[in-house]
Amino acid sequence: MAKKRVVVGMSGGVDSSVAAYLLIQEGYEVIGLFMRNWNDASVTLEDECPWIDDSRDAMLVAEQLGIPFQVIDLSDMYKSRIVDYMFHEYEIGRTPNPDVLCNREIKFDIFLDAALKLGADFVATGHYVQKGEIFDGTNTEFVLLEGKDPSKDQSYFLCQLNQFQLSKALFPIGGLLKSEVRSIAIEKQLVTAQKKDSQGLCFIGKVSLPQFLQQQLKPKPGVVVEIGPDFSELLTFFDCISENNNEFGAIQRIRFSAENGEKIGEHNGAHFYTRGQRKGLNIGGMPLPLFVLQTDVVNNIIYVGQGENHPALFYRGLKVLKSDAHWIRPSTLEDACNDLLVLHCRIRYRQEKFLCKMNFDSEGNVLVIFDELKKNVTPGQFVSVYSQNEVIFSGVIFE
Repeated sequence: MAKKRVVVGMSGGVDSSVAAYLLIQEGYEVIGLFMRNWNDASVTLEDECPWIDDSRDAMLVAEQLGIPFQVIDLSDMYKSRIVDYMFHEYEIGRTPNPDVLCNREIKFDIFLDAALKLGADFVATGHYVQKGEIFDGTNTEFVLLEGKDPSKDQSYFLCQLNQFQLSKALFPIGGLLKSEVRSIAIEKQLVTAQKKDSQGLCFIGKVSLPQFLQQQLKPKPGVVVEIGPDFSELLTFFDCISENNNEFGAIQRIRFSAENGEKIGEHNGAHFYTRGQRKGLNIGGMPLPLFVLQTDVVNNIIYVGQGENHPALFYRGLKVLKSDAHWIRPSTLEDACNDLLVLHCRIRYRQEKFLCKMNFDSEGNVLVIFDELKKNVTPGQFVSVYSQNEVIFSGVIFE
């Protein structure tokens, strides 16, 4: 019987290198493919464009493993689907997460299509996640599970994958600890064995975000308004989680105006700032550090408050618009919203999961209610919801 063919997304790092090695050991026909997604070195913080070194390392590993290797240029699609999206989100006052989008739109869409055209049965990456299957006698559902290594789990970054994408995905190192991956690479003398993990934007590297944004978003001077800690009269509320179950309370909605505070300075554009931000305000002389509480890109106002415990930094929950709600296994929807599952969620990568509940408002939007107040719920970022170690839901935070 012919071997199953797998195209591995080789990033030039140790994780994807070991993933390729393990697949060969499992008897797959393996092809290495490096995705070139970035052409502009003007905003990267390295001296040289990082993709050149990374693609060379990926090629050297492929040579060591004796597998075919190609570089595929996806920079045009990356710009239209990720970079342009980032600019638009900042422009409307939200803070996007390009890594989540890169997995959904590039690695498991454009890259997946390219792999299928090469006759691949699967694509594989070096993500620290696991995949399961549930068969009900008729249909198979694919399950996205956390990686074994809690310090490296990347399920948050893959929370937007759908059933088709999961059906074609393999995650060879998801059941390993990072230390075990390093040990395999050292034992097999892979050239990436001691290479540091990459940081920064997906397949771009470290960037200067202000310089990156200023490529397209122009400075627009505006005012900075300080809000004091007593603003309870400004609160309104979302629907409670249900009429008869108010144990988790309701979600606060805060709307500031310039009349609610005192002008203390100026900024160069509300779209350059994000909720919870501390650095970059360039306003001193306050007893406590200033934090961004809210941005208003329509009126070009930044609202700030003193201290990391300012009450306006904390939220009881969040809302995901109906159009942005994503159920990885749609069969979990009913149980999740009828309190039949114990749910936990994350609102950023590497955050410890915390208890939550889910329901719908009157317009069909999804409400995620926290068991206690949480800090820096940021519009534009993603929430991922878990039942035990399975990701069942994700969506863009609307407010």
